[in-house]
Amino acid sequence: MPQTFVGIDPAAESFTAALYPHPAAATACTFPNTSEGVTAFAQWLRQQGLPSAELQICIENTGVYAEALCYQLHESGYSLSLLDPRKVWKAFPAGQPKSDPLDSRKIAEYGFRYADQLRLWQPQEVIIEQIRVLLSTREQLVQQKTATQNTRSTLARKVIQTPAANQALEATLTLLKAQIATLEDELKRLIRTHPTLLQGTALLLSAPGVGWLLSAHLLVLTRGFAEVPRYRTLAQYLGLSPNEHTSGTSVRRPARSRRYGPATLRKLLHLAARTLRTHDREARHYFLRKTAEGKPKALVLNNIANQLLKRLCAILRSRTPYIPGYRSVDPRQLALA
Repeated sequence: MPQTFVGIDPAAESFTAALYPHPAAATACTFPNTSEGVTAFAQWLRQQGLPSAELQICIENTGVYAEALCYQLHESGYSLSLLDPRKVWKAFPAGQPKSDPLDSRKIAEYGFRYADQLRLWQPQEVIIEQIRVLLSTREQLVQQKTATQNTRSTLARKVIQTPAANQALEATLTLLKAQIATLEDELKRLIRTHPTLLQGTALLLSAPGVGWLLSAHLLVLTRGFAEVPRYRTLAQYLGLSPNEHTSGTSVRRPARSRRYGPATLRKLLHLAARTLRTHDREARHYFLRKTAEGKPKALVLNNIANQLLKRLCAILRSRTPYIPGYRSVDPRQLALA
């Protein structure tokens, strides 16, 4: 059980560390965000009389600035956790002074207060990290392609045409489409080289409306299908689960899904729901029945996306492919048989 928590606020060029609870808790030190800086940080901890076995390092997740730091500290044998900045700052009153030393102390104090909720950080398997980078890069290129298409459509409607601009946009679109196709081919190649990932992906692809992109995003989210969360937890995390907002007799707002979480995965689930609405008989009948009852179309599509997510979680947990027309049996009925 760690006795001292170390809070780290990483930046591009440096990181600031503070201790809690500790006699030197009021002192925060800043180190270069390099290998030499990590060595100096370890030496500073030893000067405080703190062996690595008694420490729990808490690092604010600042993207790539924290990533290299996590790998170096993990290789040095430290136990560390990567913290969501939103959770950290929500735990403290708003309007307080802000600086790197103060922030690092708050991170350390958060780790101390919520030690039972901390999750030890482990490095991603290389192939899973490569797939994650391919997916994020592809999404950026898709956004650029959409913006370029919109600009081309706008210029095509102008009275005075500029051929050089039109040609540049066409060339850019051709290049972006080729690059996106290359990334998708590499994504499939990587998955096919890994038997476990290929097996999990094949199970997901057996479900109607599921494609390679949706399967790959779930692969990354579940760390290679090794950690499959419960459906309700995952739906809440993705922002698919509508939250009730009522109080007393006067506050009555419609239940809405929170709009944060992995946006790309949420978008893919909604696109899959639209595909099911069009091509899947059961989903189409459900959509028509609910809209005929007066339900908003967006709400019904969100319900279909939730049903699909629940189905995918069941497939991954049971390690069995999708069975069309499957109906679960109430255990109470089996007991009466």
